[in-house]
Amino acid sequence: MPSFDSVPLRLPLRKALSRLNFTSMTPIQNDTLAPILEGKNVVAQAATGSGKTLAFSLGVLERIDPKRFEVQSLLLCPTRELAEQVAKVIRSLASEIGNVKVLTLCGGVPMKGQIHSLKHGAHIIVGTPGRVLKLLQIEALELKDARSVILDEADHMIDMGFIEDITAILGFAPADTQYLLFSATYPEAILSLVSSLMENPVLIRSQATSDKPLIDEIAYQCDDKLFAIPHLLAHHAISNAMIFCNTKIETDKVCTALNALGVHALALHGDMEQFDRNETMIQFRNGSVSVLVATDVAGRGIDVDGLDAIINYDVPTQKERYLHRIGRTGRAGKNGLAITLLEGDNLLAQIDISVSPRALPPFSDAPLSITPMQTLSIDAGRKEKLRPGDIVGALIHECGLTKEQIGKIDQLDHLSYLAVPRLLAKPIYQNLKNRPIKGRNFRLWLLD
Repeated sequence: MPSFDSVPLRLPLRKALSRLNFTSMTPIQNDTLAPILEGKNVVAQAATGSGKTLAFSLGVLERIDPKRFEVQSLLLCPTRELAEQVAKVIRSLASEIGNVKVLTLCGGVPMKGQIHSLKHGAHIIVGTPGRVLKLLQIEALELKDARSVILDEADHMIDMGFIEDITAILGFAPADTQYLLFSATYPEAILSLVSSLMENPVLIRSQATSDKPLIDEIAYQCDDKLFAIPHLLAHHAISNAMIFCNTKIETDKVCTALNALGVHALALHGDMEQFDRNETMIQFRNGSVSVLVATDVAGRGIDVDGLDAIINYDVPTQKERYLHRIGRTGRAGKNGLAITLLEGDNLLAQIDISVSPRALPPFSDAPLSITPMQTLSIDAGRKEKLRPGDIVGALIHECGLTKEQIGKIDQLDHLSYLAVPRLLAKPIYQNLKNRPIKGRNFRLWLLD
């Protein structure tokens, strides 16, 4: 594929791409970047993992004027998790430009803090439709200077019932705003939205490519789906997996049952508090938890590097949802595995998926793999000026760990999470709990 040198980007963005080791464009980036940079309205078919986030982020940042401290771009996402990921990409690219403020506005947290942040200004807003609309309605947020509005995963926002909110939000944007819409599918509601919103948009549909991920799709006929999962994890040597259920109640039920069967699992769904959702994703991403049981809505927009497999505990009701689920595995040149569990009729055939059911493999006594890491929490974060380097230094000098033994470190405003080897987690906790880090004592605890 062509390199990013073939598109007219400002020097700071070129430096950011080089720093982040982005050299050649993905197909969706190659197809969309030119019309985006020309200021055209774009409607693109693109799934999670296609590189779309980088494409529209570059388009937004190319037109940002840091000296104008007003909202110049709005990005709408279906979930808080996706909004946070998008904001992270934009901030990383914008660091070379300097003085670009990116603000996330999502539900699940009090509006008071968001209103306070808006009073101090922002260049780019990334948020969910419900919260963004509320802030517009109370005039805490204005879009009168917005140059672009981006709808990411538009089909799923419509599935979640956000179409009226989105339509209302777009009414606050100037008439000459550039619109970018990215969607894995083109349902009728999106076609209607596009026709009412855009004049002569550039339409881009994804094409099959030679580097399409190789995903092995298997359907197993089961008498007891719950009992089959631990054995299939062992049989296929799966170290991490996402299990999809169709309802929140089923998600909790499956998660509880799996833990009783010896599978270290956590649930993720929309009824959970945002704090719990954050901790769940941190533990799954850093290797402290091997299985994430999720609904389609909660799991939307979640990217996990090196995901071994996805398991459909429930068959989704739509083909598009099936394809979106399995697309989370088999990335970055690796093969993926998608397992569907069936009890009774082959429900896959009803959504036009041609995977023939097979019998379960013979069960062995092979033990389940233990998650290699455990998460240690510290009650201090970015606001307390506790840096990842301070934590690494304490682990090396106070606990005798090597740099290679230290896992992922995640920081929030007032909390830090570090992944440490599970077999050493308790000694590390005992060693650190009464010792200062950066000259201060903090409260510590282990998550499990």
